[in-house]
Amino acid sequence: MKVRSPSSSTLRKRSSSPSSSSGRAKTSEKWTRATVLRELLRLADPKARAKLAYFGIRAAKAHGISTPALHALAQRAGKDQDLAEQLWRSGIHEARILAALVGEPEKITAAQMERWVRDFDSWDVVDSACCYLYAGAKPAWKKIYEWSKRHSEFEKRAAFSLAAYLSYKDKSAADARFEKFLSVIEREAGDERNFVRKAVNWALRNIGKRNLRLNRAAIQAAERIRRRDSRSARWIAADALRELKSEAVQARLRKKAV
Repeated sequence: MKVRSPSSSTLRKRSSSPSSSSGRAKTSEKWTRATVLRELLRLADPKARAKLAYFGIRAAKAHGISTPALHALAQRAGKDQDLAEQLWRSGIHEARILAALVGEPEKITAAQMERWVRDFDSWDVVDSACCYLYAGAKPAWKKIYEWSKRHSEFEKRAAFSLAAYLSYKDKSAADARFEKFLSVIEREAGDERNFVRKAVNWALRNIGKRNLRLNRAAIQAAERIRRRDSRSARWIAADALRELKSEAVQARLRKKAV
């Protein structure tokens, strides 16, 4: 089963969703753990639940709720880190995605990130936490290095998922930060596990689409990765080079540089 990491256009759509706005949504409703869990039960769809395995999601506790429905619920609930923590502790798949949507990045600590990363059990929970919560947290850059050394498939995925999001969300980061992380990508390119190699590839592609300088650095890294005696490394490199060298990407980066 192949799951391709989100493209840059998908990332832009995610970041522009209502749930990514800061502050509490304008509502007279008082949302608590109990009211949110009741709403999740109301939205549950057994047919959608049955399809989760098709997308590589094998959550023990899941309702089967569409992404648009979760985003709409997050907008109604508004930002609330305390509520996010309570939802996370429920262990329910969709409640944890919702926790990432309503959490407050400015309140995220390294300790909080460690608590949650140990619970990661599916790629979509990982990516939701990294996209909507951790990419805006102060410890993010430190964690991508720490998590990249972990053995757990989803903890390691988190390192590269977060790096992929930082590559377009952290507008002020210097190129040197991303160039340094390319060495981590090279180091871990031999991991054959699907959700790791997909995220390694995703981070490499996103870094290489940030600007012309990083595009050249990412292409050079991909060329080195391609020479490794590893099926995973060869796939990561070939897929990344195909996109990073494409005329569409090159034209966009040249236009951006003007």
